[in-house]
Amino acid sequence: MNFDQKGLKKRSITVAYFFNNIGKKHDIKLRRLNNVDEQKRRIFERDLHRPGLALAGFTNLFTYKRVQILGNTETRFLNHLEEHERWRVFENLVRFKIPCIILTSNNRLPEDLIDMATRAGIPVYITRHSSTKTIYLVTDFLDDQFSLYQQYHGSMVDVYGVGVLLTGKSGLGKSEIALDLVERGHGLVADDAVVIRRKGESPTLIAKRNEIVDHFMEIRGLGVVDVKANFGIRAIRDIKEVQVVVELLEWNNEMAYERLGLDTKFLKILGVDVPLVELPIFPGKNITVIIEVVALNFLLKRYSNYVAAEALTERIKNVINNEKAQGETND
Repeated sequence: MNFDQKGLKKRSITVAYFFNNIGKKHDIKLRRLNNVDEQKRRIFERDLHRPGLALAGFTNLFTYKRVQILGNTETRFLNHLEEHERWRVFENLVRFKIPCIILTSNNRLPEDLIDMATRAGIPVYITRHSSTKTIYLVTDFLDDQFSLYQQYHGSMVDVYGVGVLLTGKSGLGKSEIALDLVERGHGLVADDAVVIRRKGESPTLIAKRNEIVDHFMEIRGLGVVDVKANFGIRAIRDIKEVQVVVELLEWNNEMAYERLGLDTKFLKILGVDVPLVELPIFPGKNITVIIEVVALNFLLKRYSNYVAAEALTERIKNVINNEKAQGETND
């Protein structure tokens, strides 16, 4: 694990992990141009860098810890130099501990410069994509890797297009409820271990499954269930935005539970306030249908600003006012 000067953990990924995984999640193919130990090189930042000024000799502000992008401008600048000057310029670049270099638009470097990068232990890759598209795709991948994340014990379900996170104490039946929702046509994102990420300052929280658990569920008394194999591809979702949290609570006669729904509660996840519904459960209560209504209520509030409790309150107020007005008229 790496630490900064204050002793705080610093996230990083190896260049080997970057190369082996970026093609799995993004439409980009990188090809190696040299053979070095990619495990020894680490990427610490999501941002990329085009080292134009560094190639020109100004390295005072060179952000060398970032992935370096060499596009048309950089490669043509190098290729138009005299051989001796080109060596000097490129040697000045690779003396820094650069994570890796990506050549875009199928640009080429002379073999002697590739050899120079190899001796410095710097991986060099090439892609057919333009610099603009490469920067977009690589940044998006690194954004995922360096985003804030947290793993929650619960179940994540797509209900009528709404991302619902089910939480609560172990043994309350979260997995059984999620399975019931899947059987009713909704989609399972994750069960037991829900990984939630937040990109940068965005208020959007994205949930996905733990890759080891995948779409398997453990149902007490039954065992392990493969949701994808049993219900088909329609029953699963790879990712989903967390839009509502439903916390399952054990019924307690002494507790005062929400009756009208006028006061919206929130749960803070990774610094983002997410609407929270606290749902007491007891035998015979149809939790699955209630969660479907939670999702439908969320859609009503989002797209029409309709709140049933407010509508009922307004109706009662109007009835009272009308009766009061009639009484004054009769007097």
